Amino acid sequence: MLKSRLKILLAEHHMTQSKLSQLTSIRPGTITNIVNDSIRQIPVEAVCRICELFHCDIGDIFEYIPEEKE
Repeated sequence: MLKSRLKILLAEHHMTQSKLSQLTSIRPGTITNIVNDSIRQIPVEAVCRICELFHCDIGDIFEYIPEEKE
């Protein structure tokens, strides 16, 4: 499972979701869905824009959490 760290990145950069949308041209709904871990398909272009803006890599935006097997 992927867990979004975008909320943390936004807080670290004192930035709102709205400002991120303005700076990256990513739809506000897409950003909200990433922040809330409710997105099913992550647009690669959106991830690239976020990485470029924050000078980070994908591991700074998402964290992989293995699912526990029974």
